[in-house]
Amino acid sequence: MLQTERLILRPWIDDDLAAFAKISEDPEVMEFYPKPLTHEEGLSMGVRIQTLISDRGWGLWAVELASQKKFIGFVGLHIPKDSLPCSPCVEIGWRLAKEHWGQGYATEAAKESLRYAFTVLNLTEVVSFTTLTNLPSQAVMQKIGMSNTGNNFMHPEIDLAHPQCEHVLYKISRHEWDRQYG
Repeated sequence: MLQTERLILRPWIDDDLAAFAKISEDPEVMEFYPKPLTHEEGLSMGVRIQTLISDRGWGLWAVELASQKKFIGFVGLHIPKDSLPCSPCVEIGWRLAKEHWGQGYATEAAKESLRYAFTVLNLTEVVSFTTLTNLPSQAVMQKIGMSNTGNNFMHPEIDLAHPQCEHVLYKISRHEWDRQYG
């Protein structure tokens, strides 16, 4: 379990799954994905994330407000599929309920996730990627010290004709993180 001033990043519990499915059904939350998830798809994804953390000891942690013990989404680290041009890699990502946007939670939790990546996992680099139009996520990437690599790519799991196929790739090295936060 990781903790920041306002947040707890922890393994998922079964009670998180329905809340996550609801977040993933929201068209606004899923605006920069090919489509919102069905309730069943959200539950299934939550179980996969829960299992990966159980197996590895780290991953896309459940995020809760420390003051309320309320699940608000996930932030953390993930090993994406080998089909991505940046693989093998570890990525940082987030998905929060829309009522918790604009309060700095994604940035706060992502900074703690990077601290874990570089000081506990001893990674040399962490990446993040999103669609060209997802400016809010790109702003979080910049706030946590990541830089746009300029190496855009077409996401192999999204149809080439889909407007969200092209992705930007951000990264931060351990050296860059050390200079900023270490």
